[in-house]
Amino acid sequence: MSVGKAQASVPLLDLRRQYDRIGAEVLAAVERVCASQHYILGAEVEALERELAEFCGARDAVGCASGTDALWLAIASAGVQPGDQVLTTPFSFFASSSAIVRAGARPVFADIDPHTFNLDPAQVESFLREGKRDKLRALLPVHLYGQCAEMDALQGLADEFRLCLIEDAAQAIGGSWRNNAGKVQRAGSMGSAAAFSFYPTKNLSAYGEAGLVTTNNPEMAAHMRRLRSHGSPERYIHEEFGWNCRLDALQAAVLRVKLKYVEGWNQARRQRATRYNELFAAAGLTAPGAQPEDSAPIQLPQTSANAHHVFHQYVIRAYHREELREFLTARKIGTGVYYPVPLHLQPCFVYLGYREGDFPEAERAAKEVLALPMFPELTEEEQRWVVASIADFYC
Repeated sequence: MSVGKAQASVPLLDLRRQYDRIGAEVLAAVERVCASQHYILGAEVEALERELAEFCGARDAVGCASGTDALWLAIASAGVQPGDQVLTTPFSFFASSSAIVRAGARPVFADIDPHTFNLDPAQVESFLREGKRDKLRALLPVHLYGQCAEMDALQGLADEFRLCLIEDAAQAIGGSWRNNAGKVQRAGSMGSAAAFSFYPTKNLSAYGEAGLVTTNNPEMAAHMRRLRSHGSPERYIHEEFGWNCRLDALQAAVLRVKLKYVEGWNQARRQRATRYNELFAAAGLTAPGAQPEDSAPIQLPQTSANAHHVFHQYVIRAYHREELREFLTARKIGTGVYYPVPLHLQPCFVYLGYREGDFPEAERAAKEVLALPMFPELTEEEQRWVVASIADFYC
């Protein structure tokens, strides 16, 4: 491998490069909304909902104020009631489980697959067959880092045990899964409903908070539209207690501009992930051939043969992670840890009764994962410097 040339800095994410390309289009879209004087819901949001439903291969889409709100809307409209349980992964962003609590339900967990970081269907099946499921109403797999969970196995379990399956697709816009029948289905089209986040760091990002739910069930879509607007089917008539979590038109307009580019941006992310893999192998940082994984200083997660990964994050497992992160920070190379504390060990969930050691793979991942710079405009010279710096640390 040719040695990477030193860079002044390499950010974890650089949105300025994206804005330099599309800024004029974004400003025109914002001006369109300002001239219309329609700022909450309305035609701009309805257009985005149609476009994203088509993009994901879903019948309906319901825009809302954040990815967290999207999860709550999906769970509540699926019929989850106070006292019910929802099974999800312990290795995800907090909203994956806090939205369950917000719906009045209780999160329960199963461990992750150590190779993909996604919910392990074998662990889910073990939980279900142990007979602890009498209050379980739904499965909520997370398509972590941009890779779809093992949807064939999870959907099979959902069908067998009569559970609703809800996708947490917050990180996976444009990702897809090829099922056992050979059909390719996009994230957002496989479960009863799917939640997306358009937080500014996401592959498809707003200039503030925004979210959306997709579904193939028209009744669920109608219910979510009521829930996002104080439980109101018409102004000042409230059939139930909902929430104020409507999507504003300015964010919808920005997202409509960016949606035209997201396929190309996702492909660029995939190319950069492939290049990282090649550079790490050439630097001798990964285990070649039949050598055991733990013989190398870093380990690369696997991409399932059935998954079209869109690399919201490019994440490695690293020995001496904290020391490595300090070393990279000193060279002004951005990194992130997603996520340092698994959900079952969060202080607010002590009432669930979990302890350290209950989900060893999630706990190990929390101690080892490190996200490296990943965005469509990342240059090869920047990637070479990142990998060369990691090699310098382990030499």
